[in-house]
Amino acid sequence: MKWLDHLEEWLIASFMGAATLIIFVSVVHRYLTGINSPMQDWLLTLDFAWAQEATIYLFVWMAKFGAAYGVRTGIHVGVDVLINQLSEPKRRAFVLFGLMAGALFTGSIATMGASFVWHNGAHYAFHHFLHLDMTDLIEGPTTPDLEWPTWVIYLAIPLGSGLMCFRFLQVARHFALTGELPHHDHGHVDGLDDEVAKA
Repeated sequence: MKWLDHLEEWLIASFMGAATLIIFVSVVHRYLTGINSPMQDWLLTLDFAWAQEATIYLFVWMAKFGAAYGVRTGIHVGVDVLINQLSEPKRRAFVLFGLMAGALFTGSIATMGASFVWHNGAHYAFHHFLHLDMTDLIEGPTTPDLEWPTWVIYLAIPLGSGLMCFRFLQVARHFALTGELPHHDHGHVDGLDDEVAKA
């Protein structure tokens, strides 16, 4: 399960890279279609109307998985001034309660999100893929520009919230065993220590 340790970083980097590439190509296309050249007629046949919509969806997915990253690394904003003033047993109980409440909330959102996705067209796609009876099933709406089924876009809700719930449970388990919460050092840069050691 080592691949799961940095899943959010890989997903966020992939979504960010895809969004950057899409917008870059779209802007270059828009610029080149305004220049009188032998390629202008061909460029005008290319349709990049979907680029903005795709980028918005990629940023939504980034935000959902970024929230899970925040739980795992301890960078979520929290007000713990009063909790840190409590005795250690009470502090421990409050922290565990907060973590479990976070897991319950995100687990609930993941469950409701999965139900929403299923009834928004995923059930139709599932039945169609398995060649099951599709009587009385509706295909579900599609996005305006990409014309993708909206349930594919909304998958960010159950997947991102489910991963966030898993991270809350991971942090709660680690805290129950060690008494330590993840702490994010804003001054630390990954890989920099390796460069200093080499020098």
